[in-house]
Amino acid sequence: MEDGRPTAPPAPAQPPAPTPPDAPDALTVRDVLDLEPMAASGPEVAAGRGRLDRPVRWLHVAEATDVGVMLSGGEMVLTTGVLLAGDERRQVEYVEAMQRAEAAAVVLGLGRAFRTTPEPMRRAAERCRVPLIVLHRPAPFARLTEEVHARLLHGRYAALDLSDRMGAALTALNLAGVPLQRLLDEISAYGGGPAVVVNLAHRVLASAGGRIALGGLLRDWELVSRQVAALLGNGPVTLGPDGWIVARLEARGRQWGHLVLFGHPGTAETARVIGARAAEALALHRLLGEGGRGWEEQATEALLTELAAGTARPQELLPRIRAAGLPTGRRIFVPLVFRARGEVPELRELVERSLAEEGPDGAAGLAARIRPEAVAVLLSLPPDRDQEREVRRLAVRVHERLAARGAAAVAGAGFGCTVLDELHRSFVEAVHVTDAALAGPPAGAVARLRDVRLRGLVRLLRDDPQLQSFIERELGPLLDRPELLELLRGYLSTGRNKSLTAQEQHISRPALYRRLQCIEALLGIDLDDLEQLTSLYVALLAHDAQQAP
Repeated sequence: MEDGRPTAPPAPAQPPAPTPPDAPDALTVRDVLDLEPMAASGPEVAAGRGRLDRPVRWLHVAEATDVGVMLSGGEMVLTTGVLLAGDERRQVEYVEAMQRAEAAAVVLGLGRAFRTTPEPMRRAAERCRVPLIVLHRPAPFARLTEEVHARLLHGRYAALDLSDRMGAALTALNLAGVPLQRLLDEISAYGGGPAVVVNLAHRVLASAGGRIALGGLLRDWELVSRQVAALLGNGPVTLGPDGWIVARLEARGRQWGHLVLFGHPGTAETARVIGARAAEALALHRLLGEGGRGWEEQATEALLTELAAGTARPQELLPRIRAAGLPTGRRIFVPLVFRARGEVPELRELVERSLAEEGPDGAAGLAARIRPEAVAVLLSLPPDRDQEREVRRLAVRVHERLAARGAAAVAGAGFGCTVLDELHRSFVEAVHVTDAALAGPPAGAVARLRDVRLRGLVRLLRDDPQLQSFIERELGPLLDRPELLELLRGYLSTGRNKSLTAQEQHISRPALYRRLQCIEALLGIDLDDLEQLTSLYVALLAHDAQQAP
């Protein structure tokens, strides 16, 4: 790209495959009860039936009465109770210790110490809200422990693998200098649904995802943002219903916004990993900063650059334009491009200042630099406004500000669009018209396709291989004779006035006649033949267009 960023960032990483059903990220007490080794032992929930969805971090087989001091929370403790038999006080204290240690559940195998459920333990478990499960048949503790631990470790390994892959892919994109939109597209692919970045006021800064899902979210963003606000917790990543992931965004120790991912189809463990890695990547992107510019500016630049290059995906335009804060309901969109003559570093600021002078009911617009010397504007106009007059008024303001600084630019506009799918074509037209206007400045403040005429047409077609062949056929022998090519250009620009041409070329008339005869001989044409002369003129315009920057 002309701004120095790499043109070929790393290929997108493959988003994570859904976690298989036999490898959950975090088993619950209920899940463990459903496992075949446990189900075969005749489990009965004696207390805490409403707490069976507590996550199980580990299985711990222990007979010690003081096992609670060895736990760190989330363990499912398996015991036969041989040291608790005959001591009701110790049975109660055991359950209370499990509560303090935040154990997930207590599993008591009947047969060795107790033939039936000990009532003191059951009452204490109900009071302490600790699930108490009794097994009526001998339980293979070793086999059960092995299966649960294998499942837990598999899920953690998958999460670690996802964390490594995602972290490496997003870091590579950041180091390649990709714009925010490209990074957010990748995050959305990992999340499996729309992704939205908001500031602390819940204003959308950037978004990515499928057109239909994302469009619906942004259309109802006021309602959705309230639901997001209700989800916010104290941790770095908060999970909500329906696969919602809310990750806190921080930089230099200060929180500045949130990333919200919608509809993640995977498990809670993968959701936390994706939220954490995405937040880290966005923080790095913000710190790298692209010259300290805000994300609003970066997102606008990415959108307008893609439109100007003709690479923007039509299905994503509506949510991205809405996310940028531009009115979209019953509006006419007109692209406008300013291209400076020489260096004008403050061109974007001058354009934005001119846009800011519009009243609340007037034109709204986004402006961004799309090349070092060019700034693009996307105007959003009410349908009852005269688009020609509005575009011209903005262009005049910009020209006046440039003139006050001793600078100048040309402006070119595309056609007005009521359908966003046409916008990328209109933007490409605006870029080409502006390029053509450099070769032949328009009479007014802003050029349209109709103003650049033949010179603009050959400028638009300058990269066509057939046009290159036409130039070779018409001008071939003169391409190695720059003095004759320059004389021909002068002769045609004076309207074939030989006296004026000789004067401008600083040669005598006889010398001019000899050189014109040489051109006719080299090209095998008659310069008095109007059709041949017209063909020669078009080839010369095309050659000049190809030599232009």
